[in-house]
Amino acid sequence: MFKKLVAIEPIGLVPSAEDQLKDFATEVILHDNLPSGNEEIAARIGDADAVLLSYTTYLGAEALEKCAHVKYIGMCCSLYSPESANVDIAYAKKRGITVTGIRDYGDEGVVEYVISELVRCLHGFGHKADGSKIVAWSGEPREMTELKVGIIGLGKLGGMIADALHFLGADISYFSRSEKQEAHNKGYRFKVLNELLTSNEVVISCLNKNTVLLHKEQFQHLGNNKILFNVGLSPAWDAAPFNTWINGDNRLYCDSNGALGNDDFLEHPNVYCMGVSSGRTREAFVRLSEKVLSNISDHLKRR
Repeated sequence: MFKKLVAIEPIGLVPSAEDQLKDFATEVILHDNLPSGNEEIAARIGDADAVLLSYTTYLGAEALEKCAHVKYIGMCCSLYSPESANVDIAYAKKRGITVTGIRDYGDEGVVEYVISELVRCLHGFGHKADGSKIVAWSGEPREMTELKVGIIGLGKLGGMIADALHFLGADISYFSRSEKQEAHNKGYRFKVLNELLTSNEVVISCLNKNTVLLHKEQFQHLGNNKILFNVGLSPAWDAAPFNTWINGDNRLYCDSNGALGNDDFLEHPNVYCMGVSSGRTREAFVRLSEKVLSNISDHLKRR
């Protein structure tokens, strides 16, 4: 067992999972608000040997240097790479601190978000945040039948979105770091990025946090009269060419402000931002909790 486990911010575990944390540490402290900065982070950790956090706080060397007893950091959020993590994993490694994270816990909600917004866009269902009616994308209601959709990043989430839209009749192509045989078997076509952008009416970016692939050249290939979805945690584009593109006959859909990247665009007529994370559902918090507890249990068994 750990001597002391501290969650430095709200971590999204369901109540039963919070209770189970007591099986892993002699003392458990769960903070229900965000720390104001590194000093408060270090103060909250204190002499704890285990730390939990979500995605809303950065835990770096400046705070960890003041916490000599930390041996384990559990990220109660997605961990795809050290570069995109909100923990200084390189520093933790130097200290011999184990860092674990989770993934693939909120994908189902994101898939439902994409389908919901794309249906509303094509059919002209519902109203925007300002109360104005959504206008059907092509001026008349359309189905997804034979709609050309390009997926950027065919990982777990991108693959789920592709499968869902393909089931509804969309024509799927994708760009990824490599061609995928499973996708080929389903009839999805691999295309280089610029070709994907040119040839599809709808493009859905499913990239890891802080991964930017859409530069000026890519927006030139994307062109006008296009629909762009971003379901990542941060913008997949450079700001300047995006600013030009969004002022054309185009639409951007993203669920969270983080995916949009600039709140100045919230009132833009071509931007449809929900302001919430569509993956944070009741079911997702259950999956998150199970994975966090499993990581802790596995770590303690290996000690």
